[in-house]
Amino acid sequence: MKLFDVYPLFDVNIVKGQGCKVWDDKGQEYLDLYGGHAVISIGHCHPHYVEMMTAQLNKLGFYSNSVQNKLQVELAERLGKACGYEDYQFFLINSGAEANENALKLASFHNGRKRVLSVSKAFHGRTSLAVEVTNNPKIVAPINDCGHVTFLPMNDLPAWEAELKKGDVCAVIMECIQGVGGIQMATPEFAQGLAKACKENGTVLICDEIQCGYGRSGKFFAHQWLGIKPDLITVAKGIGNGFPMSGLLISPDFKPVYGQLGTTFGGNHLACTAALAVIDVLEQENLVENARVMGDYLMERLKALQASPEGKHIVDVRGRGLMVGVEFDIPHADVRKPLVYEQHCFTGCAGTNLLRLLPPLCLTKENVDDFIERLTTILTKL
Repeated sequence: MKLFDVYPLFDVNIVKGQGCKVWDDKGQEYLDLYGGHAVISIGHCHPHYVEMMTAQLNKLGFYSNSVQNKLQVELAERLGKACGYEDYQFFLINSGAEANENALKLASFHNGRKRVLSVSKAFHGRTSLAVEVTNNPKIVAPINDCGHVTFLPMNDLPAWEAELKKGDVCAVIMECIQGVGGIQMATPEFAQGLAKACKENGTVLICDEIQCGYGRSGKFFAHQWLGIKPDLITVAKGIGNGFPMSGLLISPDFKPVYGQLGTTFGGNHLACTAALAVIDVLEQENLVENARVMGDYLMERLKALQASPEGKHIVDVRGRGLMVGVEFDIPHADVRKPLVYEQHCFTGCAGTNLLRLLPPLCLTKENVDDFIERLTTILTKL
């Protein structure tokens, strides 16, 4: 049997990681400015994480949600305090797409409506409802195209208010900093006006914090920069530092009903242990604040490079915390491929000409300086 060939792959086999570095099977070291799609929050193979996961695996890896799992209760309490949502409820699942599926489903249960407003260039996942609210027709199969969704431009408040006033909108779903969409950011004025319009029209506001959340922006959630409080918040990626898990934070306005939502693997013992270890390290090492400080420094260095002769191809530098986009006037592949193969540095991309930087939140000033040196070397040749 062969793998189903849907991923274009770099010819690199990564076998080891530590902090912001990874190594391939030939022993070559790479600087990791991508964190495996923003998944690695506290750094590769953090010793506290490894110790907690090993200890839990030696006791119990999994049992079903038909019995009590006090690790789930502990995680909900710890996360509520860490992010400032102690009055919210928590539902644990397995992936970002699944978190968004459950958020949309819960919103529809709540108000009985079907229509959803989503942002142009949005990415919310590849499963049924999640892919329907994703603004990429290439990955929406005919069976997913059910006519539930209207896409509107980011920050165009009058357009959103006009749709919401029709009174039939179940939910608004939004990444406050778009990932796949190119590090486009909601403004506070737009977000606050949108939240107000949702409240006035009985529409549920969902913030997708799967990539931009969990400390990456320099606050626990990206929407906390904007002065809003969503009804539902989805989390994944950085929550488990590589262990597959996700969650849904739910306003107290939503009342649970037995059987309404469910999951086999969600919130299992290993997953909860991973998430608890992540919270430990985030707090002990002040990684949310580090994301803000190092993000500011990274942006400063990138903008200085943009202003130099070597940075002539850089059109824009944007982002917040350790979620940064570098836009070029040339295809990103011209920069990204030599970064990997010549300078041994991983980054992400978006669109056709944007490098997406999503490093572990333990990034250091030395790592930033190292990256700028490697990037400058590549740009000098172009």
